[in-house]
Amino acid sequence: MTVAATPAPSPATAGEQSGVRLARSRRNAELSLLLLAMVLVAAYGATVEANLLDTVTPDFWMPAAALGAVFLGLHLVIRFLAPFADPALLPAVALLNGLGVGFLRRIDLGEAPVPERESLAIFAGIGGRQLAWTLASVILAAGLLALMRDHRSISRYAYTLGLAGIVLVMLPAVLPASISEINGAKLWVRVGGFSIQPGEFAKLALLVFFAYYLVRKREVLSLASRRFLGIDFPRGRDLGPVVGVWLVSLLVLVFEKDLGTSLLYFGMFVVTLYIATERVSWLLIGLVLFFGGAYLAYVLGSTVGGPFANFYVRAEIWLDPFADPTDKGYQLVQGLLALGTGGLFGAGPGGGQPEILPEVQNDFIFAGLGEELGLFGLSALLVVYLLIVERGLRAALAVRDSFGKLLAGGLAFTLGLQVFVIVGGISKLIPLTGQTTPFLSAGGSSLMANWLLIAVLLRVSDGARRPVGGSASKAARPAGGPPEQLHGAPTEVIKP
Repeated sequence: MTVAATPAPSPATAGEQSGVRLARSRRNAELSLLLLAMVLVAAYGATVEANLLDTVTPDFWMPAAALGAVFLGLHLVIRFLAPFADPALLPAVALLNGLGVGFLRRIDLGEAPVPERESLAIFAGIGGRQLAWTLASVILAAGLLALMRDHRSISRYAYTLGLAGIVLVMLPAVLPASISEINGAKLWVRVGGFSIQPGEFAKLALLVFFAYYLVRKREVLSLASRRFLGIDFPRGRDLGPVVGVWLVSLLVLVFEKDLGTSLLYFGMFVVTLYIATERVSWLLIGLVLFFGGAYLAYVLGSTVGGPFANFYVRAEIWLDPFADPTDKGYQLVQGLLALGTGGLFGAGPGGGQPEILPEVQNDFIFAGLGEELGLFGLSALLVVYLLIVERGLRAALAVRDSFGKLLAGGLAFTLGLQVFVIVGGISKLIPLTGQTTPFLSAGGSSLMANWLLIAVLLRVSDGARRPVGGSASKAARPAGGPPEQLHGAPTEVIKP
C-alpha cells in the first residue's frame, strides 16, 4: 500500500499563513485591550456615582456598554479592512474617549438637582450628546477606512484638499463675529443651533497637501547654501513656502485671535518639512519666525491695538492672571486653583467641584480632571496621548513610501502639538487658546476630525505592517512600480 506524501507548502503559501496568524494575533490583542479600556471606563463611572450619589446605581455600566458596542463595531471593521493595523491605537483612543464621556456625564450629575441625579438618562445632557457624537465619529472613521484602501490614494486630491484647507482656515475670520466668535476667538461657524469648527478638519486637509508637496520638493529644500555653527542652512530662494505658511499663521493669529491654531498650523508644516529634509535649520528658522511674529503682534497690540488688541490682552492675562482674578484672569486662575487643589492624587472621581470652572467641558476639561485625578492621574492621561503619538511615529518609520512617512509623521506630531497647546495653556506655560483637548472635550467637530486622523494612522500602519512579498502586500501596493523611498530608507517592514 502506497501512501502519497503531502507536498510541502510553497514559500508564498507559508508566508500568507504566517501573515494571517500575525494579523489574527494583533486583532485579538486589540480586542483584549479594548475590553480592558471599557472596564476602566465603567469603574470610573461607578466611582463617580459612589462619590456624588453615595450609592452605585444598577445602570452605572450602561454608558461604558454603549461605548463598548460602538468601539467593538470599529474593531470588526479594522479586523476585516485593516488586519495588520497597529493594535494599540484603537484601545488607547477608546480609553480617552470613554473617560471624556464619563467626565462630561459627571458634570451633568453635578449640575443636576440632587433628587434627579439617580434618574439621569445616559443620553441626557452634555455627556449624552458626546456619546451620540462618538457614535457619529466612529461611523465616519469606519467609512474612511472602507473608502481609503491605500493611504497613497488620497495624494491624488492633494491640491484640492490644500485649497479646501485654506478656505476652512480663513472662513471664520471673514465671517461676522456674531456667527464665528466664542470667548474672544473666531474659530466657529454657527448657523441656528448648529455650530462647527472648520479648523479641525482643515488641519487634516492641509497635512495631506503638505506631505504631497514636500515629497516632490524635498530635494530642492534639502540643498544648503551655507554652514553656520555646524548647521546647514537652506538657500534664500527656498524660503518661500515657509514664509508663506508663516504669513498665513500670522493672519490666523491676528484675525481669528487664537495663538493655538496659529501655532498648530505653522508647527505641523515646519515639522513635516523637517521630516522630509532632515535639516535642523528648518526647525530653527520656524521657531525664530513664529516667536518673532508673536512678539511683533504683542508689541503692535500694546501700541496700535485694532486686530492685535485681543492677542495683547491674552498675553497680559498669561503674564499675570492674578492682576484681575475676578474678571479677565478668572478662568485661568480657577484652572490653576483646580490643579493645585487636586495635588498628587486628586479628590477622586466625583469628589471635586469642576462644574464651577468656566468652559470645563471644552477648554478646561484637563483642569477639571486634574482636580479629581491629581497629578498622577493627569500624568497617566498624558502617557496615553504619548503612546498614540509614538505609535503614529512608529507607523511613519515603518511604512515604505515617502508620502506615507510624511503623512503619518505629520498627523502624529499634530496630535501631540494640540495636546501641548491645551495643557500649556491651562498650566500657564503659554497663553490660553481656544483649542479642544482631543477625544476628551465636548464637541462634535473636534471628535470627528480626530477620529478621522486615527483612521488615517490605522490605514498607514496597516500598509506598513503587511508582510513583504505576500499576496496581502501585493494587494495593498498600487500598480506603478515599487513604493517610493525617503532618503534611501530600507524597504523591509520595521516591526515593533
